[in-house]
Order: sequence, then C-alpha cells, then structure tokens
Amino acid sequence: MLIFMTSYVCHRCRVQSPTDALTWRCPKCRGPWDLEFDSGPVPLPSLASRGNSLWRYEEALPPMPYATEVTLGEGRTPLVPLEEGTEGSLSAKLDFLMPTLSFKDRGAVMLAAHALRLARNGTLRRVVADSSGNAGTAIAAYGARAGLDCLVYVPEGTSPKKLEQIRAHGARVVEVPGDREATAAAARAAADEPGTFYASHVYNPYFLHGTKTYVYELWEELGGRLPDTIVVPVGNGTLLLGAALALDELHRHGLADNRPALVAVQAEAVSPLAAAFHAGAEELGEAVPVRPTLAEGIAIPAPPRAHQILRAVRATGGTFLTVTEDQIRTAQRELAGRGLFVESTGVACWAAVRAAAPRPGLTVVPLCGAGAKTGLAQ
Repeated sequence: MLIFMTSYVCHRCRVQSPTDALTWRCPKCRGPWDLEFDSGPVPLPSLASRGNSLWRYEEALPPMPYATEVTLGEGRTPLVPLEEGTEGSLSAKLDFLMPTLSFKDRGAVMLAAHALRLARNGTLRRVVADSSGNAGTAIAAYGARAGLDCLVYVPEGTSPKKLEQIRAHGARVVEVPGDREATAAAARAAADEPGTFYASHVYNPYFLHGTKTYVYELWEELGGRLPDTIVVPVGNGTLLLGAALALDELHRHGLADNRPALVAVQAEAVSPLAAAFHAGAEELGEAVPVRPTLAEGIAIPAPPRAHQILRAVRATGGTFLTVTEDQIRTAQRELAGRGLFVESTGVACWAAVRAAAPRPGLTVVPLCGAGAKTGLAQ
C-alpha cells in the first residue's frame, strides 16, 4: 500500500506524477522530479543487528518490494582519520570501496530496485543511463543484478577501464562525440522511446534517496551525532542533495542536534555553481567558458538542479571551493602516498580542504572513486 503513496513531484511547478509512470521529468517546466513519501525515524539502537547494505536504513528510504534481490552489500564504507590539528580534525569516508568502486552505487541500487518493480509490472522493457563513467558502471552492475536490459551513453574519450567495466556487466555502450552535455542529450532522446526507463542520476530522485545514506552512515558511525563540516564534490550535485535530504530528515525526527555546513567543491576549469554562489545568485547565470579538467566526473556546465544545490549550501552556512588541475594532480599523489589510490575526480575535496583555512571541529571528505579506474593524472 505504501508504494502508491509515493509520487514524483516537481519542486517548481508542484506537478505530480505516479512513480509507476515512465515520465522522467516534469511535463510543464521540463525540470527534474523530487520524491514525496512518508519517511520515518531510523532507530539507531537497532542498526547493530541489521544487514550490511543501504536497506538497513529502510525507515528513511522509499518503499522497495524487490530491495533484497538487487543489493550487492553496498554501503557502510570506512571512516578513516587523516589529520588531527589544534583547530579541527579531518577524516575521509572511503566510498571507493563500494562494489563498483564508486559512491554512485548508493543511488544505482535504488534505481535498479525501482526499475525491477516496473519491469515486473510490465511497464518497461529496457533501462537507459548516461554517465561520464562511474554512474554508468553502477547502473550496469545493478541492472545486471536485477536482470535488466541496460544501455549506457558515455562521452567519447571516457576512461577505457570504465568502459570495460560497463561492458563486463552486460550493458551496451554508446559513445557520444562531444562533451558530457551532448551525451546527456542523446540519452534523453532515447529515454523518450516507449517502454524505456531513464535511470538518470540527475533527473530521477530515487538516486538522491540512495546517496543520502552517506550521511546516515556518518551519523551511525559517530554514535548518533554528525560532523561539523561535510565536504562534497559537485557536478550535478547528487551527493550534496542527498546529504541535504538526510540532514533535514535527521533534524525533523529529532535524531541529530547539530547541522553541518555543506562545503561544495568544483574544478576551477568547470565551476558554474561556484561562480553563481559567490555572485549571490539563486540560479546559474550566462554560460561561462569551460576548459578540460582531470575531474571529469564533476565537469557539468549546466546542472539541472542548480537552484536546489545553491539553496542547500546556503541553508547550512556552507560555501563553494574550487581547485586547479595542479592541485588535483598533487592531491592524488599525496593520498596515494598515504595508502589511498583515488581517481582524479575523487581527490578534489581533499585538494580543496588542503588549500583552504582549517575549519573547527570534525570535517569529513568523501573519496568517491577508485584510482584503478583512471590511473594517475598526467
């Protein structure tokens, strides 16, 4: 019964759609969906006896009848101290230790479980996704787990290792000439075909309710409290918006006292959100020139959820930081020297924190993707 109480809703127009529908965006403003459902408080004392997957936080997640059939044991990644200082401490959450070696598994398992329900209802016949690599890999893996036919669109020049991983899971790959936006446009055209579920980590809000478990895990790991600062890389903003959802829920249910500042990190070469934030804008301004960047996973010139991202950062008293290509190269080697081999996008937060003034209390950065996928930045 709860399934039918879940619906898509547009945060701008308040247009609603049943989640059984394959309509992947608001038909009025063509913006991304949010999700409305009745979430409940997660009982911290009972978590110790629950299984190691995202579904341990089932009270906070949308109802999923096929959850246990899709899980690969994702989540509960280690929280490792990196630095202790007089003004604060810094820890890293090792999300590159997920089943497909990136944090995108958090959202992909949600999309796959939802898609499996639609497939068994006879609603869909194939899944389409677009990605710079990690999201496509995650969708391919969880799609394989669910027995779904998957088609993944990627930009031409995507890391060969990521392409190999996507194909190994049985998904078909379409390499699109041009940038990340051209890839998204091609996937959206395919998503409009009958019987197609667009497993978009940007437009489909089920993904955000998967990424919010990142903060639930921090809350559990720290014994029912939260860090003082949560730093996240931002391209389309899926991890940041998931974090914001979790913070709102934990406070609404009286499960956390403090509200961490959300600090968003972009590559200097592609930083439209940082520019809008520091200009005091609520939306993206005119298109700004973008340059090639090693942080390919966050090289998004026009994120569809820009308004929500800017609002979420401001609501927590956070800010935006940017990093240069040299800082990314240096940070990747520094972390490797500490035993953590992380891909170039995944080291952006570490690079930003190292260059910024220390923040008081505990700061947590995510290490989002494994270096084995891309190698050392040249």
